[in-house]
Amino acid sequence: MKTSALIASLVYASLLSIPVLALGPADKPEGFTELAIGDAAPAFTLPGTDGKTYRLGDFSEPDVLMIYFTGTHCPTSHGVEKRLQKLVDDMQDKSFGIVAINPNHNDGLRPDEFSYTHYTESFEDSKRYADDLGWTFPFLYDGEKQLVARAYGCLATPHVFIFDKDRKLRYQGRFDDSRFADPSTVKHPDARNAVEAMLAGKPVPVAKTRPFGCSTKWRGRSQHVASDQKAWDAIPVAVEEIDLETVKALRKNGSGKLRLINVWATWCVPCLAEMPDIATLNRRFSRREFEVITIAMNKAEESGRVEKILGKHRLVMSPKIAKMVKAEGRTTNNYIYTGASSDDLAAALDPEWKGPIPYSVLLDKDGTVLLRISGIIDQDKVIAAVLDKLKTTWQPKKRGR
Repeated sequence: MKTSALIASLVYASLLSIPVLALGPADKPEGFTELAIGDAAPAFTLPGTDGKTYRLGDFSEPDVLMIYFTGTHCPTSHGVEKRLQKLVDDMQDKSFGIVAINPNHNDGLRPDEFSYTHYTESFEDSKRYADDLGWTFPFLYDGEKQLVARAYGCLATPHVFIFDKDRKLRYQGRFDDSRFADPSTVKHPDARNAVEAMLAGKPVPVAKTRPFGCSTKWRGRSQHVASDQKAWDAIPVAVEEIDLETVKALRKNGSGKLRLINVWATWCVPCLAEMPDIATLNRRFSRREFEVITIAMNKAEESGRVEKILGKHRLVMSPKIAKMVKAEGRTTNNYIYTGASSDDLAAALDPEWKGPIPYSVLLDKDGTVLLRISGIIDQDKVIAAVLDKLKTTWQPKKRGR
């Protein structure tokens, strides 16, 4: 046990040491160039999510052109969305143009980096993202080869580049100085200031700022992703018997986390069929206030088989969740119920459970039932419910009175 605990602690430490947002200079891909103020806009030819192909020359008409690099997964980009749309709306009658470009590729993201989004960074989901936001301006996809992102020097999403009529760079950096969605948190609307100054024929007040957000997800970052997965695969699985009082405590919640409690068994074919989706949810939200708890309806002597299946699918705890679980006086999120009566379990967990497994219940932080799922889980429905509660943007910390 001591050896297992040591291994687990080392694995957790290695996971915690992995950077979430920042990439070092050595991680910049070959051909990466940082544009300087006054440089010409690099040419591009990229597919748009509207089915058209766009070139830089297609945007020659406006006096001011904004190239807005953004992705679908980043909470900073989500925080800017409404302010970006307001700028576009405010500039409808001005000589202003905008084109958005997605520089990211899925291969460059860990599973938990999708914990603030409904989307992946694929071309198909980029289209869905633009459609859901109602964007009327082009959204182009550079994720396949990422040549345009390298040519412009896209460091993060969002990263803004604003060019004059001659397509010389006059501003580059952040959209504004807030990572939150609340517009009252903005003190320096740098991109708006630059656009308004250029349209008025005045110098840009601040020509260069530091872009803040999720680092550009280069395809070459897949080595980092593989390293993270190796560490995840090394986390040990533990299964313990659970009594009804513990079930009641888990059901009551109050832990500060959302809880997805899944009742299953090794002999249940639908349970095994949904296990990959349960595991995906567990991994996706492993750095947020969300935990998956499994309760197997097996005999005590079958605990080895339960542990083997959970290990195969990596139903383990992240360092964040492990720390929170430890604070509750627990040592695992995987249990086996060996009681004779399934009615007693239903009474403790959810009286509305009709009996068949698999059965899952998604609980809010206060124990309120958000979803009841009888049968194979609907992964998209759970993701939507979780994101509705945990939000898709960074949230300012609430201060006590």
